[in-house]
Amino acid sequence: MKTVIIGGVAGGATAAARLRRLDEKMEIVILERGGYISYANCGLPYYVGDVITMRENLLLQTPELMKERFNIDVRVRNEVTRINPKEKTVTVTSDKGEYKESYDELIIATGSSPLTPPIEGINTQGIYTLWNVDDVDKIRSVVDEAKPKTAAVIGGGFIGLEMAENLHARGITVSIIEAQNQVMAPVDYEMASILHEHLDVSGVSLYLNNGVKSFERENDKVKINLTDTSVFADMVILAIGVRPNSSLAIEAGIKVNERKGIVVDSMMKTSEPHIWACGDVVEVDHLVTGTKTMIPLAGPANKQARIVADNICGASKHYKGSMGTSVAKVFDLTVASTGINEKTLQAQGKKKHLDYETALISAKSHAGYYPMATQMFLKLIFTQSGKVLGAQIVGQDGVDKRIDTIATTISNGGTVDALMDLELSYAPPFSSAKDPVNMLGFVAENIRKGLVKFSTKDELEGKVILDVTEDVERDVFSIPNSIHIPLGQLRRRIGELDKNKEIVVYCAIGVRAYNAARILSQNGFEKVSVLEGGISLYKSLIHNINPQGTNKMKQVHAESNVEPLTHSSNIEILDCCGMQCPGPIMKVNNALSNMKAGDILRVCATDMGFARDVESWCARTGNTYMGMEKKDMQTIVTIQKGSTSQNVSQNSCNQNTAQDKTIIVFDGDMDKVMASLIIANGAASMGRKVTMFYTFWGLNALRKTKKVSVKKSFIEKMFGAMMPRGLTKLKLSKMNMGGMGKRMMEMVMKKKHVSSLEELMQQAMAQGVKMIACTMSMDVMGIKKEELIDGVELAGVATYLGEAENANVNLFV
Repeated sequence: MKTVIIGGVAGGATAAARLRRLDEKMEIVILERGGYISYANCGLPYYVGDVITMRENLLLQTPELMKERFNIDVRVRNEVTRINPKEKTVTVTSDKGEYKESYDELIIATGSSPLTPPIEGINTQGIYTLWNVDDVDKIRSVVDEAKPKTAAVIGGGFIGLEMAENLHARGITVSIIEAQNQVMAPVDYEMASILHEHLDVSGVSLYLNNGVKSFERENDKVKINLTDTSVFADMVILAIGVRPNSSLAIEAGIKVNERKGIVVDSMMKTSEPHIWACGDVVEVDHLVTGTKTMIPLAGPANKQARIVADNICGASKHYKGSMGTSVAKVFDLTVASTGINEKTLQAQGKKKHLDYETALISAKSHAGYYPMATQMFLKLIFTQSGKVLGAQIVGQDGVDKRIDTIATTISNGGTVDALMDLELSYAPPFSSAKDPVNMLGFVAENIRKGLVKFSTKDELEGKVILDVTEDVERDVFSIPNSIHIPLGQLRRRIGELDKNKEIVVYCAIGVRAYNAARILSQNGFEKVSVLEGGISLYKSLIHNINPQGTNKMKQVHAESNVEPLTHSSNIEILDCCGMQCPGPIMKVNNALSNMKAGDILRVCATDMGFARDVESWCARTGNTYMGMEKKDMQTIVTIQKGSTSQNVSQNSCNQNTAQDKTIIVFDGDMDKVMASLIIANGAASMGRKVTMFYTFWGLNALRKTKKVSVKKSFIEKMFGAMMPRGLTKLKLSKMNMGGMGKRMMEMVMKKKHVSSLEELMQQAMAQGVKMIACTMSMDVMGIKKEELIDGVELAGVATYLGEAENANVNLFV
């Protein structure tokens, strides 16, 4: 028997090796159009980033080794140009010319190729795709020799995110451009928001909801024209998606689906006899939904190839299907998913609480008291009957083994009860006595039994928001208009709450909020829910992505010595690794209370939100946040007790040296907004730090002029329609005269060379003026963050007051 295999990477090489192990006498021929077989294509981004330093480590097998070990005839740079089913031959082109190769059995393992949509200028110099060894050689050569300073990655999927990280590791400033509203499509938006925040603070410029309109070459760079703006880069990586390499099958009359994936049965047979297919090129059954799908992943490709080989040798094995279990590294985070996500269910018309439920929790990677425990968010999707439909996890450590555990449960038809009952290994360095997977099962059970209800960030409107955190946590952050009753005081202060109102309880991660909800529920409160993910997730959801980089954390490099702002007599080290919010902040508060003004505190924590929180806390408490550095999974923050205006001798304690300026923009009239921007630009040009806090009608100045499609209630839609959308729609406070007065003023401004409102706004942001939108006012006015221009931060009154305390001028316009 003679078997010919088209394609020699994952599926093709696996099938060939399995065939030989089963049949020593079979003639096996691999025809590969590229120059390499069985290479580690999943490792290519890490070779660009110099994580994998040896190129030969990518080449798992060579034609010579396959011949020597398996007696397989491997022919590289031999491209099959036609399949001839009736003749049972394939037509092949090589550097020696064209020939035909006969077969008894044929395996199509042609894989997939990068998607290159018909965008104007897509073949512009400096644009690359990454899919094979030739591609990585070209990109690595550009990075090593041309030393680009900037790179843009088009697409926020697996390859896009891995390339962004590895280019960043080479010292290149990276932008990610994604047409959708999130990166990493297999996970739901709230889970992706954790990635968005992490990418942003890691120094990546993230452009979401921005499709590419065209590419062009300008000033030795690639100019990428987007929906809302333009981005320049020295090099561009296309990572938009993949398409199946099925043209040979189509021309041979083999049945394909609408996406041009080859249709196979459960034994991997195609519609033509003696022709099999496996890998990225085929359609498969989704293991959860039972529907047809295409899942281009290495794991399924290798399993399918093994089944093909077994069946060619006389077995009767069946491929049960795939559910897309996947994992990826995104800087310091790991993201993983399995099964079906919530947005897919919603697209199918399924309703939450009727057709499915979700449980979203925060847990530690291992026992919190053991060093280096880190936070992870886990989301489970399940039916009321308990069937597990899918799961998603984002965290720093332990993500992969938890997603694999849930994937195994789904594969075996397990339910949420099975997750509760799983007996998993435990020791403090590896897990907790109640593993996060068990905890998902426990929470799912509570939901099914009605012991707890959850609310999302978008479901807070019109409800009483109860904060049960401690005072020190509220100093760091609180949801606007929330009521504060620490959990320990709730029983004696329960009379302050109205039993007839809907109450949403929150804490840092949800545990204390659940306890509070149970207290309320058993005391006659019938409309109580818990904010899913706590404020840890809430802060990621409201984090405003700023591609220009003004949101990036202040950082000091690990190898540098941090110089205190005053001569310090003491430097103390505080280890908060493994502690979860509010633990690190409370330990910092206690430590600083026993230190002298000017002393330095170096804090090590694994809580990823700690650096963000402690910076805000320092501003509120009069201490100096000096910077942060990253070391593996640890965040090391340096704080000096007291503000920069203090002196260790306390001689200058009472001197007010503040030079910052703060402006509240309350009114939305053109002339008033213009006056505030002129003042802000003037102060910024003098080197002063300026904060503009937009509230109520002033928020209209921050709105995009182009209508943005977002989910709103009827009242919110009415508000949005009645209010001016952006700077160009603002009216004069006096003598507007139906817009005539405004047009006259604009003519005078142009004649007198006075910058327009749009130009003033751009100038202010370019000078580093901080633009803050009041989240409480946004909720009241029905304005969503997607409607605001890029570069605007979202915050509450506490943030403004923190800035105002450091200012010597505070204006209300």
